[in-house]
Amino acid sequence: MNFIKLAVNAVAVLAVASGLCGPAVAAGAKIIVIGGKADDPFWSIVKRGAEAAGTVVKAQGGSVTWLGPQNYDNLGPDAAQLIRSAISQKPDAIVGPNWVPAAMDDAFREVVKAGIPLILYNAGGKAAADKLGARNYIGSDEYVAGVAGGARFAQAGVKSVLCVNTVPGAANLEARCKGVADGMSKAGGSARQLPLPATSFGNPTAVAEAIKAALLRDASVQGVITISAGDANSAATAIAQAGSKVRLGTFDMDAATLDRIKKGSQLFAIDQQPYLQGFLAVSLLNAYVQYGLDVPTSPILTGPGIVDATNIDATLAGVKAGAR
Repeated sequence: MNFIKLAVNAVAVLAVASGLCGPAVAAGAKIIVIGGKADDPFWSIVKRGAEAAGTVVKAQGGSVTWLGPQNYDNLGPDAAQLIRSAISQKPDAIVGPNWVPAAMDDAFREVVKAGIPLILYNAGGKAAADKLGARNYIGSDEYVAGVAGGARFAQAGVKSVLCVNTVPGAANLEARCKGVADGMSKAGGSARQLPLPATSFGNPTAVAEAIKAALLRDASVQGVITISAGDANSAATAIAQAGSKVRLGTFDMDAATLDRIKKGSQLFAIDQQPYLQGFLAVSLLNAYVQYGLDVPTSPILTGPGIVDATNIDATLAGVKAGAR
């Protein structure tokens, strides 16, 4: 959490310098943020953070524009097209996730070649940021988060875990499931991935039916972890319909997830604090464009954090405020 505290403190200083206590000394920055679908529960929180930081940008006469795909069926190529569309608008800075490196890396290199400051967030990590020439990476280390999830299952006595991936091929999600497997393996357990068609994403019925079928086929599964809070809701339905007693975990969270943790029907959620990802990325780029200010900490990690019965009450307040 030291990275987060340092980054938040630094952004507080940068925000003051950027115009909260006086007029800007430069023209407003034009910042484009590439993210997920606007109606995706997770990405709506990232977007909310970006918009909160955007109040300073707009007060200076600048703008923050969100670009997201219509769906996740062709994620890599569609995201690369969004990056190139952003470049064509001649922005002062760009923020983006490196979801599918094979499809997106060349587009990110075009951003840097055009002299546009770039921050990677949410997916990619420091290694990708350094390789592509981005100024920083803001987000969670997905592999480390997965290892933490596997360890939490093992702590609860779970020996066999199914990692449900509704967007197979996305680098950050593959890293999550690999981390879970390695975390379980270190404790003497095991985990395997259940890849679903990308068209299943956002279709609760399809996801629930696939998980239920997997549980009915393999009675040895003792734990299920999903790559999103929405999928966790589907998994909870599947577990109930299958009459199973498997323990449930998920990456990310929503009110329903936390309600289950509060009631004891879900073991944990892994929080990467998505609000901070959008807020910090926009804030830092705005301060850099306006004044050349920068934070030397790299990467800036916003997670992982395990939310379970031990800290559920403290977490619920953040959900009600729309920031978690």
